[in-house]
Amino acid sequence: MTGSHEDEELARTAVTALTEQLALTSKPGLPDPSHPDHHTLRWSAKALAPGLAAIAAAARRTGEPTPALRAELGAIARGTEHSVCLAGGGHRGALWTLGLLVAAAAMTPADVLPTAKRLAALPDRGAPRRPSRGSTMSAKYGAQGARGEARAGFPHIRRALPLLTESPASRRDALLTIMSTLRDTELLYTAGPHGLHHVQARAADILSTGGTDTLAGARALSALNTDLHERGWTPRGSATLLTGALFVSALTSQRRGHDPA
Repeated sequence: MTGSHEDEELARTAVTALTEQLALTSKPGLPDPSHPDHHTLRWSAKALAPGLAAIAAAARRTGEPTPALRAELGAIARGTEHSVCLAGGGHRGALWTLGLLVAAAAMTPADVLPTAKRLAALPDRGAPRRPSRGSTMSAKYGAQGARGEARAGFPHIRRALPLLTESPASRRDALLTIMSTLRDTELLYTAGPHGLHHVQARAADILSTGGTDTLAGARALSALNTDLHERGWTPRGSATLLTGALFVSALTSQRRGHDPA
């Protein structure tokens, strides 16, 4: 494939990971196909594709993480965020995570997470100075937030990857694994530290039953889902990292498929 075709394929794989995460059912506190905004979220996810392809092309052309590349990727991402807003909005966290992972995959397909870590460590000189919700919660509570997660090499994606298969139960268990330890800044914003600890403990309890493919786990998952929706608590950061894990898992499967027997 030519570079442009490879870049478009990386973008398609990333968007597919996001739409598969959106389509997953019984995600505690998170929108699934029964949510009234599901169609809009799927539609706006597709608006990420041109920007992600441009990110891949810039990274492939540069070949290694540099301050200039980091600045270029930031500018592309901000333009993409505007396009996504016009298509219905959402996915800001997914754009940050998938943008880094797509760029890393374009440069070093077999070493995505370490390369993404190096890229995330570089400053984005053009980034707006205004604080985000996530950065405010990080400063207030000492949580890593999305940037800290990336600069640490996405440890929660690493933790989720061994669990992932095509089965919905494996993907729900991967999500709960992330939820059980992630200091999700969205949850800190809506629920505070006590609410975050409540969610982490409930997610860990479900996993301790044997996961969501057991009768006890499925019942506990349903109860947690009801609880979070009633409280209005959304572990959005965990959902974003599940999307990243699905993307990296898909890349690994593609490489295995291309390997000679």
